[in-house]
Amino acid sequence: MQHKIKYFLRLSWLFLLGSVAFNSFANGYKVVLIHGLQTSQITSGYPIDVTGDGESYWSEFWGQHADVRIDWPALERIEGKIASDYVWPKLKQMSQQGTCQPGCILVTHSTGDLVARYLLDNQANWLENAGLAPLNIVATFDIAGAGGGSELADLAVSVAQGTSGLNPLLEAAIRAWLGGSVEGRLGVLNDLKVNNARQIAALPEARTPRLRFVADGTLFLGVTKLFLKGTDDSVVATHSACGASRADNFGSCSASVATSGKLASQSDAVSGFMPYHYPMLMSDNYDHFSVINDRAEGKVTAAQASRQLADGRTINFNTYEEETGAWFWKSTYRYVENSGNNSLSRLMLNAMQ
Repeated sequence: MQHKIKYFLRLSWLFLLGSVAFNSFANGYKVVLIHGLQTSQITSGYPIDVTGDGESYWSEFWGQHADVRIDWPALERIEGKIASDYVWPKLKQMSQQGTCQPGCILVTHSTGDLVARYLLDNQANWLENAGLAPLNIVATFDIAGAGGGSELADLAVSVAQGTSGLNPLLEAAIRAWLGGSVEGRLGVLNDLKVNNARQIAALPEARTPRLRFVADGTLFLGVTKLFLKGTDDSVVATHSACGASRADNFGSCSASVATSGKLASQSDAVSGFMPYHYPMLMSDNYDHFSVINDRAEGKVTAAQASRQLADGRTINFNTYEEETGAWFWKSTYRYVENSGNNSLSRLMLNAMQ
């Protein structure tokens, strides 16, 4: 009898362990955050609190739902100390701990998109050369991605170097974006210049799907929009956020739907994309910063409603169509379900689970 009791206890224990392991996997992928430009670091200079600033960056929403953060200082360069002193140690730790065994999704914002592209292009070689297993990264969710650079960075560098000439409106736009004037080192601003950004890991070997989430709202009373190509979120133009293969005056990531959700031919849509870059959701109700918070700003549309990840699973966003007006004034809009009362970031998180 005692042997039977022990036998059933062992079975129960094994079942419990199996259930825990299964639930850990079933609850979703591991989320790794890579923040964008810390403008206060650019304007104030050293000393800076890289970890504290990284935590604060995501504090409103994503920080509560992430497993790992990769923090980096804005005063350094991506292919220099950002990679060697901040990205590499975190990759090594994640590999040693098996963080990405169930699959990792990198959630990036703004310049984090560019950091992630360099990471994806190199992580397998770096880790294998160190005798470690490459990370199983199944996708990136790139929010307001600056992987294609920002015209504002070109202008900020010109202003800092005194080569832009006297232009009070331009200087006001740069101060509005950065929150002050650039002091000392330009750091990652050099990498964010449009031509420079597009040369970093331009043709990555990794086939990780880069899912794009694009905003088209207004900040800074619209002053920065005067210097960005096409539609923009007040910091990054659509050519970058959509993942376009070239910088141009694009109006939408999709040839058939506007950022407002209106279904109509878009003559100024992005016509070609960087390798493995796929635009998913768009909205003209969110700006560059509100897009990573958990406040519902308005309805969201889909350039694409689904996409297969590297592990064969599929991310889906359910959509519906809504008609407005009548006769000649009749229009049809495509919206993502529940986007009227859920933030864009919340929609993304729900899709991962």
